[in-house]
Amino acid sequence: MKNSVLITFFLSIYILMSCSKEEDPTPIDPDPDEKIYYLPLVVHVVHKGEAIGEGPNLSTERIKRQIEILNEDFRRKEGTRGFNDHPDGGDARIEFVLAKQNLEGQPTSGIERIDISMIDVPELGFNTTHFAQYNYWDSDRYINIWTVPLPELASCMVLGQSTGPDTDLPGIQHLSIPRPDEPEGMLINWSHFGESDLNCYQYGRTLTHEMGHYLGVLHTWGGGNCEFNDYCEDTPAVDKPVYNKIFIGCEVEPVMINNYMNFSDDDLMNMFTNDQIARMHYVLEQHPGRNSLLTSPGLKEP
Repeated sequence: MKNSVLITFFLSIYILMSCSKEEDPTPIDPDPDEKIYYLPLVVHVVHKGEAIGEGPNLSTERIKRQIEILNEDFRRKEGTRGFNDHPDGGDARIEFVLAKQNLEGQPTSGIERIDISMIDVPELGFNTTHFAQYNYWDSDRYINIWTVPLPELASCMVLGQSTGPDTDLPGIQHLSIPRPDEPEGMLINWSHFGESDLNCYQYGRTLTHEMGHYLGVLHTWGGGNCEFNDYCEDTPAVDKPVYNKIFIGCEVEPVMINNYMNFSDDDLMNMFTNDQIARMHYVLEQHPGRNSLLTSPGLKEP
């Protein structure tokens, strides 16, 4: 008799637990603060006929290492140069992936090599419009990066350039906003793409800096105005370009020389602030072209 009662009791508990699961099948939503934004890249390696791994025709290993550095910086990864423990520093929760399929849905490495000695195009200057003549992928589906074969004399002087997103964020006028018919993307001097033995900007932070612009972040000094510099409350106000020195900002406080959006050397930079990250997230959510990157076929195997 006692065993029958116990069996009936446990059976009732089992039924109640089963019913409660069926009545509430909705899974718990993940914390939105933990969302990771994945963005596809295509690297157009512009060269003049050099063998792979020589000069501007960068090796595949160096290109892949550059993307690793980009992710170390944006994710504030411990044990890397991209880590900081500053209370205003943050993990941007943005990761970059070399495209896995091209415009036609075919497999790709995300690396396009272009021998410009074999291509004749009009000279349009150091801008994305000129280099898009060689090769350009739809910017609603891919982030275009061109590594540019500038002479070695340009090292440490000409680093990179990026277009910015046209949004309603304050200060957007200080970015290079392309016209609707102009290509989007960024140019990086080949000698500053990835790690090198240069004595300046040698750790691949030029791409980190330019990617910040591409996602809507200004230089810390913005337009050079103490009141409306970069529109980020957690970066000390400054009204002039920040290089490798400690100087006092607008509010008599040290300038954040380790911020990626300065002109500081690569060995000093290791930080995006939370407000800068908030601008990037706003762009990824609100700008149609940047938002469409999140569902790009380039992120998936064909």
